[in-house]
Amino acid sequence: MSVHKPSDIKKITTHQLQEMKNRGEKIAMLTAYDYSMARIVDGAGIDVILVGDSASNVMAGNETTLPITLDQMIYHASSVVKAVKRALVVVDIPFGYYQGSSGEALRSSIRIMKESGGHAVKLEGGSEVKDSVLRILSAGVPVMGHLGLTPQSIYKFGTYTVRAKEEVEANKLLEDAHLLQESGCFAIVLEKIPAELAKKVASSLTIPVIGIGAGPEVDGQVLVMQDMLGITKDFKPRFLRRYADLHSVITSAIGNYVADVKARDFPNQEEKY
Repeated sequence: MSVHKPSDIKKITTHQLQEMKNRGEKIAMLTAYDYSMARIVDGAGIDVILVGDSASNVMAGNETTLPITLDQMIYHASSVVKAVKRALVVVDIPFGYYQGSSGEALRSSIRIMKESGGHAVKLEGGSEVKDSVLRILSAGVPVMGHLGLTPQSIYKFGTYTVRAKEEVEANKLLEDAHLLQESGCFAIVLEKIPAELAKKVASSLTIPVIGIGAGPEVDGQVLVMQDMLGITKDFKPRFLRRYADLHSVITSAIGNYVADVKARDFPNQEEKY
């Protein structure tokens, strides 16, 4: 497997991401939700850290992303921002804090930027969120779009299956992608759509397109950190590659600790004052 070192860029900005697309360099993006892990992720050379509303699932144990609040997202984001020196930090606006009106979307975005120190916000949807995107951008807040499988709409779709397989939905997705670009989004995430459609979107847009379950012909990839590190065990979509089995490593380490405590082997003579 070939190893590509991270770009020799001291600080990633939206401008840097655009330049990466222009020169054909892939963008690496991962989620993080707390200081300790964000420090590791950033130090390892990730380009973009997404403080995703997936925190609702992996951090809080909820079945969907819907229950997480704006206050909770700001808490996670502020923890991540304190750890980051290089990566661009993008923060999801959670369900219920931008759909009501463009004014609400703006207020939510300003709170995220002021209270967490994040660098950009992300929201789901196309034409239906155009006014919100424009309003947020008018305040100077960078916006990342999100199309395809939009988890905040899970109850509308009723399933987490691949989106935009039919021509009508595929055409709307392509139109929405262009609309988001024209509205001023600096990048778009495409989730769980056919690879050929994702390739078509990425090649027809000038802004970076980052995929999750959208094939290799996009400008970058994003995964949930707990999934790719093998901390979670139940989630097994086709697009997920596990780069470690931390579930086993952590379980073994804790088991050894418990055994040593029970056997009075920890702490030993060298580990006491």
